[in-house]
Amino acid sequence: MSDEDQTGPQPAFVLVRPQMGENIGAAARAMLNFGLERMRVVGPRDGWPNPKAVAMASGAGRVLDAAVVYDDLPAALADCDYVYATTARSRELAKPVRTPERAMAEARAMRAEGKRVAVLFGPERAGLENEDVSRANAIITVPVNPEFASLNLAQSVLLTAYEYGRQTIDAAPEVMSLAKTDFATQVEVEALADHFERRLDEVGFFFPETKAAGMKLVLRNAWTRLSLTRADVQMFHGMLRQIFRKLGD
Repeated sequence: MSDEDQTGPQPAFVLVRPQMGENIGAAARAMLNFGLERMRVVGPRDGWPNPKAVAMASGAGRVLDAAVVYDDLPAALADCDYVYATTARSRELAKPVRTPERAMAEARAMRAEGKRVAVLFGPERAGLENEDVSRANAIITVPVNPEFASLNLAQSVLLTAYEYGRQTIDAAPEVMSLAKTDFATQVEVEALADHFERRLDEVGFFFPETKAAGMKLVLRNAWTRLSLTRADVQMFHGMLRQIFRKLGD
């Protein structure tokens, strides 16, 4: 049974490479405080299941029991339509930035329209890496003291879950417009990114080689920043196929 089948219309909270079982357990407690149970765990450092997570969950064990574990982030996000990344650091990757309040208003509206939404939380020591953030459509940043901006994993989960739980008023028109959009899923966006990357590799676009990895990351970030619809993805695939067909490839 998937996490979607188990708990109904909720966003998935995705813990990316969490390091300490205690923090996973505390995150589970924070989620259940506000009725959220869809936890996904990517590459936990100390393996899974984790006895320390169970001990710390203290009454929220059912969140851990239903948690789905993935080896990598693309697999964890494959079925998602819209993804938020939580980070307190400024990024060279351009993304729409949301407060937790605005982001969770959008998330609740999207969930009401049947969209699959995920929120990424990074590992305790350094947070999400740029490659992780590049897979998100938007960033959630908490307006904290800039001289002490660090939040631990459970605190970040608690703040976000609280904002989701308290969103009970009707959504603003612009939020509903976003919610009704027929987004491409992450796996569809990944396929488009792979298609473009493969073709651009063939024509030598990623040059010099020393800069290729950074160029590819920026390109992948651009695809998610655009919040593509399924129609957009089909159009871009078609454009690329037609160009190479005309070129005789």
